Amino acid sequence: MSDDTIQRQKDAAENKKSYEAIMASCVEFGVPFSLGLTMFFTNLVMANGLLVAVIAGLVTHFFVAFVGKTFFQH
Repeated sequence: MSDDTIQRQKDAAENKKSYEAIMASCVEFGVPFSLGLTMFFTNLVMANGLLVAVIAGLVTHFFVAFVGKTFFQH
């Protein structure tokens, strides 16, 4: 194999490692946090009260994190 082929294989392995790390952080933190924050502000705008907004945001965050870890992590 040529040096160029070896370098391409190393680059592909590094890209795969980076992709998996980015996807893991998105599933574990990014998406649940964003959806929890969305539910929090949605409930505030609907005038449901601060306590309901906080509870809805936390429940959404933990539910989405659970679903993400259960179904989308290989």
